[in-house]
Amino acid sequence: MSIAHDPTPPASLPPPAHAHSIEQFFTDGSLAALCDELSRLSGVGVDLRDSSGRKVIPRPPGDTAPPAWRILDLAPAPPGATVIPMLLGEQAIGSLVLHAGTPVLGAHARARLERLVALLASTAAELCRDELDLAHRRKEIDALGRMSSLLVRAAGPERVLDVALESVLDALDLHAGSIMLLREEADAVRGESEDDLVRKASRNLSQDWLDCPYPLSKDRLFDRQALAGEIVVAEDLARDERVLIPDRVAAEGLVAAIHVGLVFKSRPLGIMRLYSRTPRVFTESDKRVLASVAEQAAVAIEQSRLLRFEREEQRVQRQLQLAADVQRRMLPRALPSLRGFDLAARYIPSFELGGDYYDFIDLGGHLGIVVGDVVGKGIAAALLMSALRASLRAHVQELYDIDEIVSRVNQALYRDTREEEFASLWYGVIDPARLRLTYCSAGHEPTLVIRVPKNRAPTNADIDELTVGGMVVGIEPTQRYQRAVFDLKPRDVLIAYTDGLPDTRNFQGERFGKKRLRAAVLHILAAEPDASAARIVEQILWHLRQFAGLTPRPDDTTILAVRVLENP
Repeated sequence: MSIAHDPTPPASLPPPAHAHSIEQFFTDGSLAALCDELSRLSGVGVDLRDSSGRKVIPRPPGDTAPPAWRILDLAPAPPGATVIPMLLGEQAIGSLVLHAGTPVLGAHARARLERLVALLASTAAELCRDELDLAHRRKEIDALGRMSSLLVRAAGPERVLDVALESVLDALDLHAGSIMLLREEADAVRGESEDDLVRKASRNLSQDWLDCPYPLSKDRLFDRQALAGEIVVAEDLARDERVLIPDRVAAEGLVAAIHVGLVFKSRPLGIMRLYSRTPRVFTESDKRVLASVAEQAAVAIEQSRLLRFEREEQRVQRQLQLAADVQRRMLPRALPSLRGFDLAARYIPSFELGGDYYDFIDLGGHLGIVVGDVVGKGIAAALLMSALRASLRAHVQELYDIDEIVSRVNQALYRDTREEEFASLWYGVIDPARLRLTYCSAGHEPTLVIRVPKNRAPTNADIDELTVGGMVVGIEPTQRYQRAVFDLKPRDVLIAYTDGLPDTRNFQGERFGKKRLRAAVLHILAAEPDASAARIVEQILWHLRQFAGLTPRPDDTTILAVRVLENP
């Protein structure tokens, strides 16, 4: 008897989880019927046998009960028979057994018949291979379809990962698995234990296995390789030298493993670990399916993270909006009325919360004017601005001397803030009866007073800068401030502003600067000598927009104008 291959697996070794046999493919009984017909035509018996060596025969005539074939008890091949295996990779899914026949057949005819049977076995195996590939594709598409459906519905990450694990186990005919994610602050596995991983999904693994802090492989090699983008395969865990504790693997009943990293745009997110409880050889098709599902799972994790960040951002934005509303209520709701003067002001924050500040304070016939700018932006700047406003308003009710008021504000701000927190401040008081302005500038942009002659357009020579005062508040508690007096005249224009105005840049990176600010004011007053305070503010901002275009503003902008009326 000549034996080309013995397809019967050893009795001591259980069949693989993905073991296939010929009867799974030719379910219509056509291959068994073809062998039967070939036997009659050649006069030499040709048997179809399954992966265990059992004979498969066509359904007897007149028998309509499924299946279309019958399997007989296991029996050895006849003496002198040739066994031709049908292989899927290295696995025999069955065989064709060509009986010895009669001497009448002759050696030449026998050889031709063997070639014919071998061709039949090869063709049948190829058809089975194509059908198996198609089945793999169907499972892959089904798994990816389920994942995509969950992604479209924006399902929670736990649900997506649970389905991902279930789908890939089904697609690859595996028994158990888990999905572990890196903690958000981690970008790789570190140390000897698995404390940096969080379990998000698992199937058919004992609690002892899941709770064990020890990794599967020495030095966490499997995890490191998976997170580096490799598909890690261990087809014999019991004998694999990379395994840290083989007895633990044996106790769990795991025989083979395949791991893949969950990676999104080169950023490691976690690991998908899959196990077989029976011997398994992982094919390129298996790896392709696993890689596809892992890629979708990584997208789901990242999408969930972005949605969570978006929800958190929305929550913060709502809080910022509420805080911005409170801050806006701290600004004057309406401009005060001061006989002989026209007032206007605009505040443009670069964020919802800013550090600029202006105020008008009624001082019993006199009017206090404040423009301030605290360091920074956002919530911290807004809180510091609120503290500055409260401190100033408290002290103006108790003290008269402007320089002393600013000194007290400086000491309070120094006491209640950190080293890097400070503010610039310009505070002036108008006496409308005497047209007198008393002021103090604490490191603030110089306020401009433009004298507008009746008989000509104003020039740079008609502009005064009000700079007397001292350094910014909140830095040096012993700083002494000075006050100054400036006598106003009818038609004068006072412009106070924060540094967001001159610091605004265009697309070429040029600053608007004080020179352009002066030019804008002079241009307005030359064209409209009697322009109102609101008109002057509007035109300055128009010149600023013309200069900067759509360039984002990095700082808040505040501008305040006071016009001394000629005929109050």
